[in-house]
Amino acid sequence: MPQTAFHLAEPEQPLSCVVFASPHSGCDYPDWFVRRSLLDRQAIRSSEDAFVDRLFDAAPEFGAPLLRARAPRAFVDLNRSPDELDPALIHGARRNGHNPRVASGLGVIPRVVANGRAIHRGKIAMDEARARIDHYWRPYHAALQTLLDRAHDGFGQAVLIDCHSMPHEAMDGVARSTSPRPEIVLGDRFGAAADAGIVDRVEAAFAAAGLTVARNAPFAGAYVAQAYGRPSRRQHAIQVEIDRALYMDEKRIEPSADFDAFRALLRGVIAEVAAIGREELPLAAE
Repeated sequence: MPQTAFHLAEPEQPLSCVVFASPHSGCDYPDWFVRRSLLDRQAIRSSEDAFVDRLFDAAPEFGAPLLRARAPRAFVDLNRSPDELDPALIHGARRNGHNPRVASGLGVIPRVVANGRAIHRGKIAMDEARARIDHYWRPYHAALQTLLDRAHDGFGQAVLIDCHSMPHEAMDGVARSTSPRPEIVLGDRFGAAADAGIVDRVEAAFAAAGLTVARNAPFAGAYVAQAYGRPSRRQHAIQVEIDRALYMDEKRIEPSADFDAFRALLRGVIAEVAAIGREELPLAAE
């Protein structure tokens, strides 16, 4: 099994109510899991948000924590509800209405990776599915909520930046020939997950770095944004999708020659986003 559910990089001193998290960059693949799969080690990584955790690893330098998953998405998907169990994959799982994510094989225990390629040779036991959820999903989300609670207690609000990547072709059906192709997609569930003013500031940070930003199309935010975005309680969640072509070779799943430059560019974005969370420090801290 993956040795730990997550890695938490903490700032020397919390200076921001912003929490950065990367739920899909885990790459700790158990040997037995790969041996049992229909896919090789390269193909099984195709749904992984490879290197996203490295792109955002400057967050603690600006007073914000970074929570990184260790278990890979193909093993357990931390951006799904623990109840999204796939009857086509898991013995004993019951169909609970129509869930398009589960129906397409992308439940909390995925049945497929990118392009619909099957991961497993057959069904898995419910006990195995529950073990993955209990040992990896629940600890990750407990840590995430603890970080958000701490930010809220210390600064009066919490802002979650949920960091993801998207295949370059994901924008093929969205981009218009008359406008620049979006490189960043911010998802706030059409305003339900975050205050519009905060999303505006996050968008401005990416735009100031020269990146083209879109909102909610084709990615409006999945489970994390839905579960943690509570603007009325001053807890905001924004999903960030980054075009993989900006920093990696998608076919080889390797950093491209542009990786270091793009990571340096994002360092400035991280600084600007973290600064949003420093603007409402409690009076006792002044």
